[in-house]
Amino acid sequence: MRFKRYTTEDYEDVCGFLIELNRDDRAHINWNWARFEWMIGHPEFDKGAASSIGLWLDRERIVGAAIYDMYFGEAFSAALPGYGALYPEILDYAWRELRDDAGLGIAICDGSAEEIEAAKRLGFTQAEQTETILCRELDKELPVVLPEGYRLAELDPTKEPMAAQWLVWRGFDHGEDRAAFERSETTAAEIPCFRKHFNSALSLAAVAPDGDYAACCCLWFDKRTDYAYVEPVCTVPAERGKGLARAALCEALNRARSLGAKNAYVISDMAFYKKLGFEQACLCTFYWKK
Repeated sequence: MRFKRYTTEDYEDVCGFLIELNRDDRAHINWNWARFEWMIGHPEFDKGAASSIGLWLDRERIVGAAIYDMYFGEAFSAALPGYGALYPEILDYAWRELRDDAGLGIAICDGSAEEIEAAKRLGFTQAEQTETILCRELDKELPVVLPEGYRLAELDPTKEPMAAQWLVWRGFDHGEDRAAFERSETTAAEIPCFRKHFNSALSLAAVAPDGDYAACCCLWFDKRTDYAYVEPVCTVPAERGKGLARAALCEALNRARSLGAKNAYVISDMAFYKKLGFEQACLCTFYWKK
């Protein structure tokens, strides 16, 4: 067994680790290969700290990892089945290396009794903060309904980065001021083109009659798994209430189903997803140490 710090050469192996981690037991589905890929290529991801990600290897196979979430202060810690004895060491590393001035928060599935006990022994205490993971079985084709004049189109953020970021900026209520958007740290940062497993056919935008992007849904799927992951979904304020995000999501889910996805997961507790048949798969509670 050996420890190493993450380098870009480890990217594929980390994705493989997360795929294996969630293959038979979905207690860690809040951290999956798709969330890692979405995060590590996000313009707000603190790339300068990536070497702080800790990896535990059995020969050349990653069997444990401690990964911060966008910034220091919240992190993910896990070990593969059969390597649970490593978990306290992994969690202690996360506390020492991935905390910020406020401490460190770890989201642990409520059913993971051994991880919860290990966190408590290391001085982490349960908080009211939770993370809900919803799941929908992709057992049938979903209806895709758009208002007259609207259409769906693929929106590849690796080819149209500014258009994609501008849509997400407005869709997550940052305003309609284009100049403010262009001055923002998100835009000023290097717009990522790194999406190694990205499938543009699963990244859909609703296009308004005037040609402007009005809503989007991005779905992630890898044929080494049987699930799709939803991240992100949004609609610009002026276009809400028309079913645009629903249509984009339903079409993306249909496409993922045709590729072999049996289920779709999203980290959310929004009624929007529940109305589409998503149900709670697990609840993660945060444990904090300050």
